[in-house]
Amino acid sequence: MIAVNKENLAYDTKKMMEFITSGEWGFLLLDEVQVVPATMFRKVIAAIQALEARLDSNPRTKLYEANWMDLAAKGHIVNVQCAEVWYPMTPEFYHEYLREQPQRRILIHCMNPNKIQACQYLIKYHEDRGDNIIMFSNNVYALEAYAKRLKKLYIHGGTSQVERMRILAWFQHHPKVNTIFLSKVGDASIDLPEATCLIQISSHFGSRWQEAQRLGRILRAKRRSDEGFNAFFYSLVPMGPQEMYYSTKRQQFLIDQGYTFKVITHLEGQDKLLDLVYRTRDEQIELLGSVLLAHAEAGELGSDVKGSEDDLPGTVTSKDLGAAAPTSSRTTDSLSGLCDDQ
Repeated sequence: MIAVNKENLAYDTKKMMEFITSGEWGFLLLDEVQVVPATMFRKVIAAIQALEARLDSNPRTKLYEANWMDLAAKGHIVNVQCAEVWYPMTPEFYHEYLREQPQRRILIHCMNPNKIQACQYLIKYHEDRGDNIIMFSNNVYALEAYAKRLKKLYIHGGTSQVERMRILAWFQHHPKVNTIFLSKVGDASIDLPEATCLIQISSHFGSRWQEAQRLGRILRAKRRSDEGFNAFFYSLVPMGPQEMYYSTKRQQFLIDQGYTFKVITHLEGQDKLLDLVYRTRDEQIELLGSVLLAHAEAGELGSDVKGSEDDLPGTVTSKDLGAAAPTSSRTTDSLSGLCDDQ
């Protein structure tokens, strides 16, 4: 949608807005309908002469719903392999994790060295395959820390519009820019048709909407049309009851669409990476000190999007899950097994 504040509009946008508001329209089609109740979007709708009555809430009458798996089978969207990567926390990080209140544990498990190493491994694995990768993190501190340590470009709420467009253009067209990090500003309204792999570092608790939106970033049919081509969606989940609970909640929409999540509990070959980050205990303890210091200085280092009224190869094996057996939506698998399904 177009913002209503005409004083700040570029010339071409202003002329388009005047054209839209000067006539009468018989039909108004809304994408991203869940944002309609927000103040700014209501102003836009009210400025367009198309509706006999105002929309005071989201339309709730479902006329048609297409199952995503059916769309993939017909070639309208790409088939996606979904996986959870389970990992433990290092002893030092786990000790601090247990000391924190639930709301403040997010940064601790986000910055766990085992998680950063898993990201590094998955990025290398999929870049070597020729994939274009989106890394998602709600936590902006973690987003910047991962991107800088792994030498990748990133976008969050503080990134200028010019820089955003430059990074997105490089991602789509530059052969050496195969991975970018996005905060939740990338959950919607960003078109990245060449993205083939998505890795989720952190998300918004149990939000099914966010899970679906993020998967949508890689669903577009690709130029790569080789038979049996898959895109990949990973969620990195620490081995803890609270985080696994939220993960299950987030997945519910995708499970309803027919997706299953395979579980990977060990990335064999990860420890053989020559440039593996935070390999030593001393490096890990130094990282923890930086995280705790940042936590103390800035309080909640969370999302960079403020709330407002407008918010709306190597062989890889899976170890025995024991008591933490997967639910009906999860099956154990390996990374090589997941990718060999292509």
